[in-house]
Amino acid sequence: MEQTKAQLNAKDKQFVKEIADIEENFAQWYTDVVLKTELVDYGPVKGTMVIRPYGYAIWENIQREMDERFKATGVKNAYFPLLIPMSYFTKEAEHVEGFAPEVAVVTHAGGAKLEEPLAIRPTSETIIGTMYSKWVQSYRDLPVLMNQWCNVMRWEKTTRPFLRTSEFLWQEGHTVHASEEEAMEETMNKLALYKEFAENVLAIPVLCGRKTEKEKFAGAVATFGMEAMMLDGKSLQAGTSHYLGQNFSKAFDIKYLDKDGTLKYGYTTSWGTSTRMIGAVIMAHGDKRGLVLPPRVAPIQAIIIPVAAHKGGVMEKCAEVEDLLKKAGVRAETDIRDMSPGWKFNEWEMKGVPIRIEIGPRDIENGVAVIMRRDTLEKTTVPICGIDNAVAELLKTIQKDMLESSRKRRDAKIVEADSLDGILQGVEGKNFVKAGWCGCRECEDKVKEAGQATARVMCDEEGVPEKCAVCGKPAKHKVIFARAY
Repeated sequence: MEQTKAQLNAKDKQFVKEIADIEENFAQWYTDVVLKTELVDYGPVKGTMVIRPYGYAIWENIQREMDERFKATGVKNAYFPLLIPMSYFTKEAEHVEGFAPEVAVVTHAGGAKLEEPLAIRPTSETIIGTMYSKWVQSYRDLPVLMNQWCNVMRWEKTTRPFLRTSEFLWQEGHTVHASEEEAMEETMNKLALYKEFAENVLAIPVLCGRKTEKEKFAGAVATFGMEAMMLDGKSLQAGTSHYLGQNFSKAFDIKYLDKDGTLKYGYTTSWGTSTRMIGAVIMAHGDKRGLVLPPRVAPIQAIIIPVAAHKGGVMEKCAEVEDLLKKAGVRAETDIRDMSPGWKFNEWEMKGVPIRIEIGPRDIENGVAVIMRRDTLEKTTVPICGIDNAVAELLKTIQKDMLESSRKRRDAKIVEADSLDGILQGVEGKNFVKAGWCGCRECEDKVKEAGQATARVMCDEEGVPEKCAVCGKPAKHKVIFARAY
């Protein structure tokens, strides 16, 4: 028995390793959290990451929720090859120019040099456009609504787990339509779907709008983005939807015979989100203790901690509660490891589990359990009889409260400016800054050069100011400027 206590004391001394102070060093806090909560580890190739089970479970929840939404709009999943002939990229000039610096190329295989180099997909418009040109023949074949869940590779110079890595997981939707109106409707519908998902599943309020020409997707007619504010005031592009017009249809010969007997080019769209959304969840909700996960994406929604586990009836009662919760649809687990309750409290707080349930001998005598919310750290006592309903309802409350809290925090950090100095002061104060813009690339570049801030999205629907905040000329747009990941 003495040896067991000594072992426990040794483990308790290790406790959960320290993470950096979120207010003093946000970047190091982020790195510490993703590694020490076992979301990811670094891969052997520079710029790659290994997504560990806890991190991948978050991605599975994201994937499941989003996939249901896609299928409800008529989208079907497919899969296209990883390797793309380099000649495909030369067919759409703007596209190849935009992606050239990031493309990884295979030149040898099977011990011999390839006749044509193969690109490892940075995105799939080219290979999918080629296949669509074979499949689309008549107006009866339209619309084509497909999505694929896959990995892509972009040879990034500066990387950070989830936010920017050389290889990452994503979904990319690709559609073909008979008219510009249908294609634009699809583009905006998917943007709206992403917004609803971000707010109701990730509990992250987002700002959506059209990107500037400088910031749009290479080869698109128009790009629409979804921007989320992180705790450090920076913006994270969490999803994009692109109206491609006929650019890729003409490049890849996607034509159909219309009802009037004439051949016409289709109108295409593409839209995507990625594992970057996990980074958004971390940086939008975390605190000095670590992760704070929204219930709808949390791998474990309720963790049960036995207190004085060696005493009779404790483990049995924990198992009983776990079973009740699982039957109620709650993702629940009991931590039965040979560690002290205090160590477990600290670790599961760092891992961001929405609800902690403590059950000890005295609780069992009183027919209750102690529940702690991770988002507010508030503790309450609830009867074990009916705990399944209480936890299920509390998870809904936490999900709603996290969105409201995040929205209030964001809204308090959105300011307006009518001068370049005002924009710079705003971004230096870790804000999103709304300002008038004349539409000139030179003014956009001045903001970037002076304050390392970029035009995130346009919000013209709010009303366009009279003058450009940078040059003073008449404004054409209202833009949100921010520093970004």
